[in-house]
Amino acid sequence: MAELPPPLPAPPPAAVSAALTTTNVRVTSSFSGARIVLYGAVFDPTARASDVVVIVRGPDAPLRLARKTKVAGVWVNSRPVVFEGAPGFYMAASTRPLGQIASFSTLRKLGAGVDHLRINAPMEQRTETRYGVRDVVVSGLGADYLDWRRAVVRLKEAAGLYAADERGVTFVDKGLFRAQIELPASAPIGVYSAEILLFQDGQPVSRRIRGLTVEKAGTERTLYLLAHDRPWLYGFASVAIALPAGWGASVAFRRN
Repeated sequence: MAELPPPLPAPPPAAVSAALTTTNVRVTSSFSGARIVLYGAVFDPTARASDVVVIVRGPDAPLRLARKTKVAGVWVNSRPVVFEGAPGFYMAASTRPLGQIASFSTLRKLGAGVDHLRINAPMEQRTETRYGVRDVVVSGLGADYLDWRRAVVRLKEAAGLYAADERGVTFVDKGLFRAQIELPASAPIGVYSAEILLFQDGQPVSRRIRGLTVEKAGTERTLYLLAHDRPWLYGFASVAIALPAGWGASVAFRRN
């Protein structure tokens, strides 16, 4: 009886690889934004249909919002709301609309797309003091949470800090793709992450993360580090410079 040939080995799983044209953006006084190209390749011996999603996320920072309310005919700020974990920059680019790539639950689990971005309000009500003013920070937003969240996204989009491009990833050749990352002049300083996701049949099958740093350079960097590392010295130096400058200006105008 003839022996059956051994079974063929299973093909290796699909994988994605990518790189950035630069991993360091230096911000000077003349900085007007930056354009970074992400390029990559899909490795799949089965040549199945694939989609690529690129998510670029900047450093998280608390975001403080207040709503205008009318009291006795006068418009005043309501009690502020602080959102924790809101990224300072967020961009999602894909080969086609995200809703056509994966299910709602999959996108929500991955935080893929502005609609699925995790922006958390504080769980407990607390009191903060800023600049000598004592404010109550609201956290029990209840049904108003979605309205506040939409306001966060709307403000970030207006500033060019949140963006979504449903055709932002393009295949330029067999398995080769590219995407552009547009950083505005107001992009926050810090460490960014570029997450590259490969989807097949509605599921993520491969993932890569690349790092990007946005940092101040030159005199701006010196002042930035001084203000953050030695705030007392920065404040003292600012006052020491402002006093003689103000006095000199007053003398000059008095003579004129």
